[in-house]
Order: sequence, then structure tokens, then C-alpha cells
Amino acid sequence: MRILALALLVVALGAAGCGDDDEEAAVPATAPETVATRPPATTQAAPPPERTGTRIVLGDSEFGSMLFDSRRQAIYVFERDPRGDSACYGDCAAAWPPVYTTGEPRAGEGVREALLGTTERRDGRLQVTYAGKPLYFYAHEGRGEVRCHNVNLNGGLWWVVGPDGRRRP
Repeated sequence: MRILALALLVVALGAAGCGDDDEEAAVPATAPETVATRPPATTQAAPPPERTGTRIVLGDSEFGSMLFDSRRQAIYVFERDPRGDSACYGDCAAAWPPVYTTGEPRAGEGVREALLGTTERRDGRLQVTYAGKPLYFYAHEGRGEVRCHNVNLNGGLWWVVGPDGRRRP
């Protein structure tokens, strides 16, 4: 008898919880809290993240418009570099320091952002590229100086770069 009474109680409790047409019972108990804890909707877009990478700019030279960094240090490419990779290490990199960046490089006025990129060097640092070519400074030049265009040093020719990504004549 006890088992029969217990079975009837379980069936009755189960039936009470299923198929209830009561609208209040259909709303989960947590619904009001969930709605209350949602942040209010906004129509303003979040500001874009600040770009912290090296800024590449255009400047005038005797070779025409060319790439410089934001401090007006002339930028070069090395003929021996394969696209997207550097062949300049050791003594070469001491004379021709890579243009490093800590984030995505930034394009100054006239510089084509779509041509900017990076390549990872052996030490894991990021070197700026332009039109797929790694970029360098010449260690023995001051700001605004352009002394090593079309010069054969460290096993190859070095050229300044125009805004189109090609070496200047």
C-alpha cells in the first residue's frame, strides 16, 4: 500500500510540472534578473583601437618622394631580400638596422596602408615591410640624409622606396 501511495504521489507531481498552460509558469524564474543585468543598448560604435606600430611617412629627396619613418630617417630596401623575408643579419643588420615595429605599422599621408605589413625576424621581432619587401635604415645617416641609394654594400644593392612600393630610379 505504501508503494502504491508513493507511486501515485510521484505521478501527480510529475503531471503538475508538465504541460501547464499558465503563462507565468512558462517564464523562467531568472528572466527578470537576466534582463535587469544586461547593459543598456547603445547606438555609438566603440572607438577603433589605437594603433601603436611604427609610422611610415613620405618625404621629398633628390630621388623624388620616398619613405621615411616619423623622425625623418630614410628607409631602404635590399635587392637580395626575397619577398616577405629578410636576408640581412649579422654585420649586414648592424650597418642596415631593420625598421622594427611593436604593432601594425601605420601609414602617414601618401603612404599606401595596403602595402604595409610585417615579417618576423629570426629573433622573433617584427620588421616592417612595404609591398612585401623588408625595410631598413642605414646606420651611418642622420635624419633627412639620403646617402646610400643605389649603393652596393653588404652583398647587394640598396634602394630608397617610392610610395608605389618600387625602388626609386
